[in-house]
Amino acid sequence: MNEYKNCFELLNTSRKTAVLTGAGVSTLSGISDFRGANGFYTKKSLLYGVSREQLFDIDFFRRRPEVFYQYAREYLYPMLDKVPSIAHTTLAAMQKRKLCATIFTQNIDTLHTKAGATDCVELHGSLREHFCINCGKSFPTADIRARAEKEAVPRCGECSGLIKPRVVFFGESLDQDDLERAFRECAACDVLLVLGSSLTVTPVANLPMTAVGAGKKVVIVNAQPTPVDRYAAFTFDDIAQFCTEMARFFKLDVQR
Repeated sequence: MNEYKNCFELLNTSRKTAVLTGAGVSTLSGISDFRGANGFYTKKSLLYGVSREQLFDIDFFRRRPEVFYQYAREYLYPMLDKVPSIAHTTLAAMQKRKLCATIFTQNIDTLHTKAGATDCVELHGSLREHFCINCGKSFPTADIRARAEKEAVPRCGECSGLIKPRVVFFGESLDQDDLERAFRECAACDVLLVLGSSLTVTPVANLPMTAVGAGKKVVIVNAQPTPVDRYAAFTFDDIAQFCTEMARFFKLDVQR
């Protein structure tokens, strides 16, 4: 437990701690991760007769949107019914106590904001909203989810364009302002706390090395080793235990 104590003392003395989270924090809420030992992309089997990467490929979506919506109905939209985990609630409490600053996340499940995080940048977008890729009209996700149960492919009522979640697909660029902010804050923080990310998907995977290159400390908590572990001040492999101990150390009132 000394390693936890030493790590938390580092966080306690940090003037600014930025946070980066990945799918690992949401596995505790019952959402399968993407690149873990049994992750969505780790499995080689086809889904609906296509490779798993194709389901989030923008060109494939334009050609075969009905395949994506079959996946969305069965796997994607149910994410919205999950509740925040100890990781989400602990980070929200840390933010409320000003023990950490911005939470940058690769996740699209909105669980950080459900947990009460007030400054969360969803780098890969989120399921919070949908939009027409033709005219740009926005739609509440609840409406599109309901329509998807009745229609193979929900389309825009104004231009008949394809509707997709405001999530970054393969072949699309991340929001440049959000990305620049993430790199800027990782270079300016004292400590970058990384939870549940494999750190293999660029450009977000480059954020920890930006912090290291700027002389900042990095703490990594992930079930599997990452390419950045050797540069980290501390590494841990149990997110639930880490967050439980962190909540205890800082006397945070969170759901255990």
